[in-house]
Amino acid sequence: MTQTETVDLSLRIGDLELQNPVGTASGTYGKGLEFQPFYEVARLGFVIVKTITTEPREGNPPPRLCEIPGGLMNSIGLPNPGVDAYIETVLPKLRTLGAPVVINIAGHDIKDFAILAARFAAEEGVSALELNMSCPNVSGGLDYSTNPDVAREVVAGARAETDLPLIAKLSPNVTDIRPVAQAAVEGGASAISAINTIVGMAVDWRNRRPILGRGYGGISGPCIKPVALRMVRMLYEAVDVPILGIGGIETADDAMEFFLAGASGIQVGTANYYRPTAALELLEGLPERIASLGASSLQEIIGTLQMP
Repeated sequence: MTQTETVDLSLRIGDLELQNPVGTASGTYGKGLEFQPFYEVARLGFVIVKTITTEPREGNPPPRLCEIPGGLMNSIGLPNPGVDAYIETVLPKLRTLGAPVVINIAGHDIKDFAILAARFAAEEGVSALELNMSCPNVSGGLDYSTNPDVAREVVAGARAETDLPLIAKLSPNVTDIRPVAQAAVEGGASAISAINTIVGMAVDWRNRRPILGRGYGGISGPCIKPVALRMVRMLYEAVDVPILGIGGIETADDAMEFFLAGASGIQVGTANYYRPTAALELLEGLPERIASLGASSLQEIIGTLQMP
């Protein structure tokens, strides 16, 4: 057995044991079912599905996507069939994926987050919940991760309804992300996902209109990686729970940068659109890179970035 074959990639989020740290970002991977023709999804550490709400939502008016230099801008909103239809028709299919399924939920108020948490806590095949406290593409979507007190209440309300691991997904659109993350942990968060998209806009000057149907949108992709790395490092120094890094991660080298900055796991997002096999290729490249640092496990390298 070679050195790379013995590298331990496992991590733990609350009571959830994951075989490796590579997952998918909500909203970029559909239900996971769409990627089964490309590779065995069960090889991933976890799959985070697109956001679910209590009632059905149609999403934002088109256009919903536009390419920008170094990334993508979206204003998709949260289109979904609602929790009742989702549990009846989609969740049974998710149980066949083989990888741990993390359900991303978004409430229209604090109580609604708790209602959704209780609904999914009662279902088989749900490994954890990611609280979408930071969607910039719906009215009020940023309210839950820009104020520490509100963030604490959202997580605490969900925690009162379930023992499942809770992952608080936070926004970079704040002056300082650390107090919000600390409040989320105080409320019962098992981990932090960072970061969600950065708010921006694109303009069609000839028609004097914004390109996206809602006007503003969320920026993702390689162009936001430096911001995400900085915030992951700040969070690593501020909270004592696993951090799932998100933002421009496409390759194993990208992932290694996040691990050294302090992430315990990563989520592949925008790269799924233009290279469906990105998450698996990234995963396959990790053992060699971790071993090259003289380490035999992922845990040995997390947060070992040597800051000046």
